[in-house]
Amino acid sequence: MALSKIDVANMVTGATPVANGGTGLTSGTTNQFLKFTGSTTLASAADNEGGITVADQFRVNATFTNDALPITANWERIDTSGQGGLTGSQMSESSGIYTFPSTGIYLVRFTAGCRAYSGNSETQFEVHIQVTTNNSDYASVAESHACGSGSNSDTSTVAETLIDVTSTSNVKVRVGVNCAASNSMTLAGSAKNDNSLTFLRIGDT
Repeated sequence: MALSKIDVANMVTGATPVANGGTGLTSGTTNQFLKFTGSTTLASAADNEGGITVADQFRVNATFTNDALPITANWERIDTSGQGGLTGSQMSESSGIYTFPSTGIYLVRFTAGCRAYSGNSETQFEVHIQVTTNNSDYASVAESHACGSGSNSDTSTVAETLIDVTSTSNVKVRVGVNCAASNSMTLAGSAKNDNSLTFLRIGDT
């Protein structure tokens, strides 16, 4: 007599076989999902895998004057109430040099503003994002310019780039500002993002 169905729960002993070589995963941890690994098995993975895993931001907290290329001091991670980032994997900073926590493609954005000294007819300045791929030699890969007119004028500009971090020990970033030779300017530092540096890891390298 042909069977129309099999009572697996009562007729099969031991682990129930899984079709196509699967692992038979039936549960995971909170905020995980099951993904196909490329062979014939399923694996548990974090729900942000492949998404943004690094979101970090720093700012200058003390005012300085004239050129600073790079800016080597007075950096702090944002900490004002209401601000935040991803805390599991963060950038590290030492003397203005930023080290990435993992390989990947990162969006780096530097926002800077300056004020002309009293008596200047205008202030011209530029901001730079510099990268090294050998932990030694830096080159500017992003640059932006701004010009303020009149004494005590304020102006700001933004430079940004995508960085391919293939090695966390060799690929690093620093930023700075440079004013025209005939000008003088101040760069404000405060407990808000007057001058800030943003890092977002947006995918794998």
